[in-house]
Amino acid sequence: MSRKIAIQGELGSYSHEACRIARPGMEVLPCRTFEEILEAVRSGEAEQAMLPVENSTYGRVADSHRLLPHSGLHIIDEAFVRVHINLLAVPGAKLEDIREAHSHLVLLPQCGTFLREHGIRGRVSPDNARAARDVAEAGDIHSAALASELAGEIYGLNVLARHIEDNGDNTTRFLIMAKDIDYTRRGAHNMITSFVFQVRNIPAALYKAMGGFATNGINMTKLESYMVDGSFTATQFYADIEGHPEDANVQLAMDELSYFTTNVEILGVYPADNGRF
Repeated sequence: MSRKIAIQGELGSYSHEACRIARPGMEVLPCRTFEEILEAVRSGEAEQAMLPVENSTYGRVADSHRLLPHSGLHIIDEAFVRVHINLLAVPGAKLEDIREAHSHLVLLPQCGTFLREHGIRGRVSPDNARAARDVAEAGDIHSAALASELAGEIYGLNVLARHIEDNGDNTTRFLIMAKDIDYTRRGAHNMITSFVFQVRNIPAALYKAMGGFATNGINMTKLESYMVDGSFTATQFYADIEGHPEDANVQLAMDELSYFTTNVEILGVYPADNGRF
């Protein structure tokens, strides 16, 4: 029985491309929503989930990020994947034939310069791989998709223009989720520890909670806030730090953190991907 990894979107999506890079030996299980990919792991239908959490151009992927604290899963790895956007069309179509380009709402503005220069109108699709599939099925030489080269391979489309994104460093960070946490030290780079915490309702609680990381020389690479139960006065935070929970300086910082918080939960301990450096 093959091992499965769940993704949001269809085959040929950038999440599928991330699986090819970070989990090449696993079978990809497409799901409609982020909630479904997490449930696939919880139910045992899939062993792991590939979850996009932020993009260097677009920013935080809010729909997936909000699920992290309460997913019931743990982060076991990360992957930074370059997002190359390509103009894909049916065989026989030429660049000058294209009048419309279909893709996800997030991808369209990332190719704004190219589309304007060639007089191509953007059309919103629910998913970039879905756009490629629809263009292939329609067979219209005047329609194209903005998607990965992998999507072109899967749906039989030709690449009319490669790497047309405005930002040449366009990168998405993915987190790989599983049921069980893995504390083993692994990988060629630093270990990353991800955790969530809720500060006590006292003056300067967040400032004091963060002080232990500074005084113990720990690099915090991410700090995000969440509302708790829709309240403006209760806030939960998500953080990434460089280090392992068993490191002496991390233990000291986490001990200090506990004085100013009501809850701390480690979401994952995993090796930093080399795309981070």
